[in-house]
Amino acid sequence: MFVDTARIYVKAGDGGKGAVSFRREKYVPAGGPDGGDGGDGGDVIVEADGSMLTLMDFRHRKRYRAENGHPGAGADKHGRNGAGEVVRVPPGTVVRDAATGEVVADLVSPGQSAVVARGGKGGRGNARFATPRRQAPRYAQPGIAGEERWLELELKLLADVGLVGLPNVGKSTLISWMSAARPKIADYPFTTLVPNLGVVDVGDGRSFVVADIPGLIEGAHGGAGLGHEFLRHVERTRVLVHVLDLAAEERDPVHDFEVIEDELRLYSPELATRPTVVAANKIDLPQARGRLGRVREALAARGLEVHAISAVTGEGVRELVGALAGIVCAKEG
Repeated sequence: MFVDTARIYVKAGDGGKGAVSFRREKYVPAGGPDGGDGGDGGDVIVEADGSMLTLMDFRHRKRYRAENGHPGAGADKHGRNGAGEVVRVPPGTVVRDAATGEVVADLVSPGQSAVVARGGKGGRGNARFATPRRQAPRYAQPGIAGEERWLELELKLLADVGLVGLPNVGKSTLISWMSAARPKIADYPFTTLVPNLGVVDVGDGRSFVVADIPGLIEGAHGGAGLGHEFLRHVERTRVLVHVLDLAAEERDPVHDFEVIEDELRLYSPELATRPTVVAANKIDLPQARGRLGRVREALAARGLEVHAISAVTGEGVRELVGALAGIVCAKEG
């Protein structure tokens, strides 16, 4: 199951209390205070783990606590620091404070980490408070409480190329041609309910990651359908591929393109500046070939490159992959 949101509670360790103690050795006439400091509480750390793909683990465990610092002791013995708690998440996870909405961390690369709750400092023992005028202090500090809060985790897929379009335009079939991904495919809308990732091998030593974003509908930016749940996964893609159904009898492919383009722009104006390629799909059907010229002309006027493909037969897919590889590798360079 693909889970891309979660809510968890984190509590850092409390600092250990300082000790009140006095030296009482037989042959030490002026013993004095020797209470040690308490140890610091452990931090809670969120770390990106490349072996994780979803936030599913957080459906079963929602509370994470670091260890408290140990108290100090006599003979100037300091308490041990508490062990930290590491919360592992998939790369691409955004961590927000649930109360304020503030972004605490955006973990993109495996191994990247951030402290999300800091442990409390240990209290000072009475040896720290001795002075020439106050030679036998009988008090020590308690430890400071560690931070605690609720966090919201949101996973945004990391992909070079994102396939977008209305439901049932052939995105899932296309990604199965481009890569080894095998999403569920059926002849009805909203076949794809979760994003799918695939690695595309260009064949000349180059490769890129493609994401099949579930079908968007008009009003998706405002939450229509499963709008925001899908659109968040487009944000990190570097190139967008608009997949159009040239064979749909009661729809205009150019209008379909405009609908999706508007939804992307309304969700995030930055998406409107993303490099875009158009995949005019279902070219194996006669009615699609009859529409191709008009669609190419209309979208070429916007400076867009249109590739005629068939996600069923594979026609034109190799050329599309080559064009995408050129864009992705140029951006990497």
